[in-house]
Amino acid sequence: MKELGYLFLLFARIGGLTFGGGYAMLPILQRELVERLNWVTEEELADYYAIGQCTPGIIAVNTATFIGTKRKGVIGGIVATLGVVFPSLVIISIIAAFLEGFADYPIVIHAFAGIRVCVCVLVLNAIISLWKKAVIDLPTLIIFLVVGIGSVFLNISAVLYVVAAGVAGIIIQLLKAKGGKKA
Repeated sequence: MKELGYLFLLFARIGGLTFGGGYAMLPILQRELVERLNWVTEEELADYYAIGQCTPGIIAVNTATFIGTKRKGVIGGIVATLGVVFPSLVIISIIAAFLEGFADYPIVIHAFAGIRVCVCVLVLNAIISLWKKAVIDLPTLIIFLVVGIGSVFLNISAVLYVVAAGVAGIIIQLLKAKGGKKA
């Protein structure tokens, strides 16, 4: 029970300190769960993010659910999920109650402009962190470029990109294994 409480508080703190959504949460998750607690590896965290991206729901919630389930089973997944959404529920409820009266104030508009810039930096940090672990050779660079260019120019669901990249990864590994047997 004590570890479940810790799991809830940890994810509540992460959820309460993360502005900008699931991608902005990656550096905090990496620091807390990979570096400080050693609960998951960087590769596992990247996998959870990839799966969280192509499953229904919010990526931060999905990732918390995966990590909580890994730690303490189904109940751990539920507790981590509740922890990560609890601060948002409280904060959004408070903001919703008061924002309409303040949304047009210049100071609020400028504050949100500053927050958006900060979120961009946090997302960029997440991209750089994932890049270091994901793009490890020429085939993964090619997958990255194809998906990156495709996502800029084509209006295709992210799920299709994830599935196509997964299939490409499997094909590449099969070709590598086949090529290794001939040598």
